[in-house]
Amino acid sequence: MKSLRLPAALAALAIAATACSGGGGEEGGGTGQYPRAETLYTTGTAWSAPTSWNPMMRGGYAVGTIGLVYESLFHYDPVTGEYVHWLAESDEWVSDTVHEITLREGITWTDGEPLVADDVVTTLELGKIDGVSYSNVWNYVESVEATDERTVTVTFSESRPQEWMNWAYSNPILPAHIWGDMEETAVTDSANENPVGTGPYVYESHADDRMIWERNDDWWGVEALDMDMDAHYIVDIVNASNEVTMGMLNQNEVDLSNNFLPGIDQVLNSNENVTSFYDGPPYMKSANTAWLVPNTTRAPLDDVEFRQALAHAINITEIVEGPYANLVEPANPTGLLPEWDAYIDQELVAEEGFRYDADEAVGLLEEAGYLDEDGDGFVETPDGEPIELTLEVPSGWTDWMEAARLIAEHAQEVGIDITAEFPDEALLRDHRNSGEFDLVINNERQLSNTPWTYYDYLFQMPVQEQQTTVNFHRYESEEAWDLTEQLAAVPVDDVEAAAEITSKLQEIQLAELPAIPLWYNGLWAQSTNTNWTNWPSEHEDTPNSAPTLWNGWMEQGGITTLAEIEPVE
Repeated sequence: MKSLRLPAALAALAIAATACSGGGGEEGGGTGQYPRAETLYTTGTAWSAPTSWNPMMRGGYAVGTIGLVYESLFHYDPVTGEYVHWLAESDEWVSDTVHEITLREGITWTDGEPLVADDVVTTLELGKIDGVSYSNVWNYVESVEATDERTVTVTFSESRPQEWMNWAYSNPILPAHIWGDMEETAVTDSANENPVGTGPYVYESHADDRMIWERNDDWWGVEALDMDMDAHYIVDIVNASNEVTMGMLNQNEVDLSNNFLPGIDQVLNSNENVTSFYDGPPYMKSANTAWLVPNTTRAPLDDVEFRQALAHAINITEIVEGPYANLVEPANPTGLLPEWDAYIDQELVAEEGFRYDADEAVGLLEEAGYLDEDGDGFVETPDGEPIELTLEVPSGWTDWMEAARLIAEHAQEVGIDITAEFPDEALLRDHRNSGEFDLVINNERQLSNTPWTYYDYLFQMPVQEQQTTVNFHRYESEEAWDLTEQLAAVPVDDVEAAAEITSKLQEIQLAELPAIPLWYNGLWAQSTNTNWTNWPSEHEDTPNSAPTLWNGWMEQGGITTLAEIEPVE
């Protein structure tokens, strides 16, 4: 006998109903009672049950592990372009290769132990373990020393301030008295239940459909940063589906959604209770660039002329206005985000940047010898071999699925045979990392403190058998990688020197198109004003910070947002 199963949509609705039942006064929470007026409900970041609170398991830890529990030395404000002292009270570059950092006095871990300089030393030294995401920091860090209880001296074998400061704000400090004696396998693989941190929240409980954090009333930031967290509890709901999330927003069962929601523009225009950062298109800030990533080790995608033709074939406007309903904006041909405008060589882009032009695409193909000799409507290689390419995006990612269909149609219109396919996300990730693909869409790198992170994604070398985080296109250019390394060494406040290097990088990028920028993916954030208000927006009387719990964004304004929102009286 077959087991009885609910249809997927009904099952998802059932999960959401359980997660947010009783949205009025006292909120049932599985292990306790959460007063609605003191509880912030979020969703949009987690796609599976929380199973790990280990900050070393990048991409695998529960939402809030880094940011709410574990904190970094600095934060970075992308609005002002300035670093914010966090666990660090002050810092000084003693020389180009020596950075001295002084910790705040009086910070304690949630088990009562004081935060000390040895915690920073231990955290950095954990990077020497295979499998730790920031092991490359030891490519340029020569030594790290606790010169007294609150002072850390980091000495570099070569000056790389852009890269180092990216580490310093985006990586959390861990308690040496817990992590210093761990087995190496435990550092990277343990669940780390009941995490001990310094942040504004502590672990309360979790279930398959949610993660629950409770306010740390002894948090040092209340006094030192003048930041009060009005939300006593944060309940992050695991994503069930776009439809479920939309229903939760409309029913005031969730206060903040950080997921892409098809049709949200109509809700924003008709329901005054649901808000976003901007009043009109694109409604939300930009977070990262979505690229069309070609496998440059496979013919004909290894041919720059073919890549140029493909770039000219894509009608980005149709994608932006169609599947996205103007919720995103077309990317600059360099792909650099709007916040990095100072690093874009506009004259070069005007002369060498690609743009949608089907006739130009056809002309480029013909000039390079890609002709339709057999009359089937699709070009063959100059050697007469048929071309059949697949564009893979994850099943269920509805916006990317529709965009992939359009990209395939655009390519077919100029004679390039591309078919959109939608494998399971885990299978696609395996294909992408191992180089077993033709084309994928990817947006791995977020906005950061420096465009170095962007070019590190595009040009990092050497190419490994498994490319897990960068250069999925497997493009190799010693010149571009050398320039990226030079960019890492530019002082963090020298925009002019950095722009000189990014101009040279853009010259290579626009000529070679190792990856094709498509659109700026939104910093998806839809909030409701029934229970919480003062959400970030473009208006002067509201915060201008990042309204999201996404990984990497707590340190770029997410914590500020949590401190600024207020309960509705």
